[in-house]
Amino acid sequence: MAMTAAPPRVVATEAALALIARLLARHGPLMFHQSGGCCDGSSPMCYARGELLLGEQDVYLGDIGGQPFHIGAAQYEYWKHTQIIIDAVPGRGGMFSLEGPEGMRFHSRSRLFDDAEWAALVAQQPACFQADQKL
Repeated sequence: MAMTAAPPRVVATEAALALIARLLARHGPLMFHQSGGCCDGSSPMCYARGELLLGEQDVYLGDIGGQPFHIGAAQYEYWKHTQIIIDAVPGRGGMFSLEGPEGMRFHSRSRLFDDAEWAALVAQQPACFQADQKL
């Protein structure tokens, strides 16, 4: 039986990709961080690349629209069994996020990885990270 390829941990909808392209044209390279609350709730935040200083507690999930996407370690523990789906919907973006003036905001959705996807994700991690990775 063939092993399922590990799915991306974060993906973007066509609407989100279109908004990312507009922001790239206006601001240059971007970065994303899934907020854990505080000022802007749990919105994914978009910054000019390097504007947000990342720390040891930030986890890189992958790229959306060619731009890096990170999440705080505590949030990652909560969301690690899910694929994060970044969408763009009408509304006001987070006060610190670059899409604010666009009349659109980034929005996070998620879906649980199925057993085969989860097994593929665990298999690609170093052994030291696999001990507590049961679904």
